[in-house]
Amino acid sequence: MVEPRRLLMIFFLSTLLIAYSNANVEEIQKDTEEGDEEGKVGGQKAQGVTYDARSLIINGKRELLFSGAIHYPRSTPDMWPDLIKKAKQGGINTIETYVFWNGHEPVEGQYNFEGEFDLVKFIKLIHEHKLYAVVRVGPFIQAEWNHGGLPYWLREVPGIIFRSDNEPFKKHMKRFVTMIVDKLKQEKLFAPQGGPIILAQIENEYNTIQRAFREKGDSYVQWAGKLALSLNANVPWIMCKQRDAPDPVINTCNGRHCGDTFYGPNKRNKPALWTENWTAQYRVFGDPPSQRSAEDLAYSVARFFSKNGSMVNYYMYYGGTNFGRTSASFTTTRYYDEAPLDEFGLQREPKWGHLKDVHRALSLCKRALFWGVPTTLKLGPDQQAIVWQQPGTSACAAFLANNNTRLAQHVNFRGQDICLPARSISVLPDCKTVVFNTQLVTTQHNSRNFVRSEIANKNFNWEMYREVPPVGLGFKFDVPRELFHLTKDTTDYAWYTTSLKLGRRDLPMKKNVSPVLRVASLGHGIHAYVNGEYAGSAHGSKVEKSFVFQRAVSLKEGENHIALLGYLVGLPDSGAYMEKRFAGPRSITILGLNTGTLDISQNGWGHQVGIDGEKKKLFTEEGSKSVQWTKPDQGGPLTWYKGYFDAPEGDNPVAIVMTGMGKGMVWINGRSIGRYWNNYLSPLKKPTQSEYHIPRAYLKPKNLIVLLEEEEGNPKDVHIVTVNRDTICSAVSEIHPPSPRLFETKNGTLQPKVNDLKPRAELICPGKKQIVAVEFASYGDPFGACGAYFIGNSQLPNPPR
Repeated sequence: MVEPRRLLMIFFLSTLLIAYSNANVEEIQKDTEEGDEEGKVGGQKAQGVTYDARSLIINGKRELLFSGAIHYPRSTPDMWPDLIKKAKQGGINTIETYVFWNGHEPVEGQYNFEGEFDLVKFIKLIHEHKLYAVVRVGPFIQAEWNHGGLPYWLREVPGIIFRSDNEPFKKHMKRFVTMIVDKLKQEKLFAPQGGPIILAQIENEYNTIQRAFREKGDSYVQWAGKLALSLNANVPWIMCKQRDAPDPVINTCNGRHCGDTFYGPNKRNKPALWTENWTAQYRVFGDPPSQRSAEDLAYSVARFFSKNGSMVNYYMYYGGTNFGRTSASFTTTRYYDEAPLDEFGLQREPKWGHLKDVHRALSLCKRALFWGVPTTLKLGPDQQAIVWQQPGTSACAAFLANNNTRLAQHVNFRGQDICLPARSISVLPDCKTVVFNTQLVTTQHNSRNFVRSEIANKNFNWEMYREVPPVGLGFKFDVPRELFHLTKDTTDYAWYTTSLKLGRRDLPMKKNVSPVLRVASLGHGIHAYVNGEYAGSAHGSKVEKSFVFQRAVSLKEGENHIALLGYLVGLPDSGAYMEKRFAGPRSITILGLNTGTLDISQNGWGHQVGIDGEKKKLFTEEGSKSVQWTKPDQGGPLTWYKGYFDAPEGDNPVAIVMTGMGKGMVWINGRSIGRYWNNYLSPLKKPTQSEYHIPRAYLKPKNLIVLLEEEEGNPKDVHIVTVNRDTICSAVSEIHPPSPRLFETKNGTLQPKVNDLKPRAELICPGKKQIVAVEFASYGDPFGACGAYFIGNSQLPNPPR
């Protein structure tokens, strides 16, 4: 066991503006240019993309590809340049995105490529930043996106079976995929045309459902591969998690540790590509926070590249926001907030910086990785070295791994005694010098701050309008209609109404006994009203969509009116036979009557799609004038709230904190920023999400905000905040290696850029800011995390400088 070393930890708060150096940008540009000679392949065409078992070959040159997933509809176009720039500064040389069919063709034959769905503009911005692009056309994408990206109207095509050797589905899939590829070709965006797109994907993780379709699944895979190749994009096509990807389509890996779990390419001439390295986990309402450490991510990347990998794509590099109704079943509005760039586009440290360092360290190994031969050496019970040596040259790179998950170990490698922390990999680009260890973070840390806006909250006055549950709706059927088919993805809501007459002898005689309304539903939730009074609500979950609502209700002699508001929280996004999924009430009974249990499932039900406030567009300036707003009371179900606020100060990202609210949706100047659900608590007894992103692009000097509260929330404590990561920290120890940023390769030889390679704590303020205060400094063994450090048991009063 290795003796613990003293740590130097420093905690800063940055607040003021100063001019900011472009050194970081210049460093990334230099890193990108370094190693170009190492990657050149003799005899290859100057333009185009090919591959062999080692890597993709792009315009005659091998590349190590560090890709980051950024989905264009999960942000606004004004955010795209900054997101791409920050990705490049983090050592990313490739941007990956899905193509969102239901966003581009919401109505059959009517296309949308405007605003956040301007795919061409997004790809051109990637090109302007001199990065590569990977386009995952699908057209099924999953992605925790509504209906897995498939438009709702596709469900209603006669005889259709999604993602199978089914003629109706293949017809529409071929038409859409062809249209997308042709559009990109017309803009000359594929690499052979001089554009950035080097890879395209057809289908998505099909192996997970293939067996459900038996031979129709096998033949569909072959058909999809042939379709892709027939489009003449002249770049390689990929299929992720697809063992039987037809040649020359490349099968790729998705997961957290593809260096150990990937079964490998299905042909020896294909490279090992990793299309989804999950940077954390998306969340659904009811989940606790999702975590994945920077150290674990870096370990997985170093492991994969040490074992012949040549591309990793971080899913997600920037998660973004599921605006409006775009999230899939129960998925939160915030998407992959724990990515290197958080929901607001701010760098999450140390994840962003530590991945930047592993990219740098691997780039220093290019020559050996491209042209070397790997050898695996056992250094101990759980320790090994993977060494890449180019025959006849000094080009050598070594990856020393300690796979013991608890204890650090000393190993002897080529005469050197090297300490390997538990479950870590050290990278030696020259087989002599440790420039990076996956467990030892040399980059800075930060924490996120939500700062109440003085300007925005200054005159925040609310007005309310409460909807009245309907009685005796038309559009009658014997039984309640299925909810997906009823709403057709145009709204989350549909009303079901019925009435029944009860005599005095039907009702319980005892005062302490009440009838119970029971509704068994296939999902996702309902609000119940009896004789105009709110009776309560119930809902399912991501794991179990179906549920049973049971509540004591007040019934009277004579006619009684029951109104159920069924609601959805997104459509399904995965699995076989998605077109056959159902939701909504299936059995409705009243228990506790003197005459016994009364089944009213077939009592005759009226229907209404959507709620009145949606139809009147109360969330718009013009629509809000169509009703009489009043001063808010103590809150109540199905209530609209309206207010105005001034644009917050500064230029930091903006969010709204939904304190005191239940469930509903938020609109800013007529644009929905998504669903909120504050009273669906995680096992930690906290909301899964409390802050909701308001893009700066949505704001004006004075802004209309409208909330739809479904349950009994009160907006008196709702407030606007700005978001920053101005709390920055650094932590190093005596055993930390020097940063890989302090090294370069010249003529194939590793060289330090500076003379002093001792471990050091370095801090850089975000944006154009300067350090104005030191809140914590320690030389000893403090504990905690950035923003919450505490003095440990051992502390030197006068630390060395």
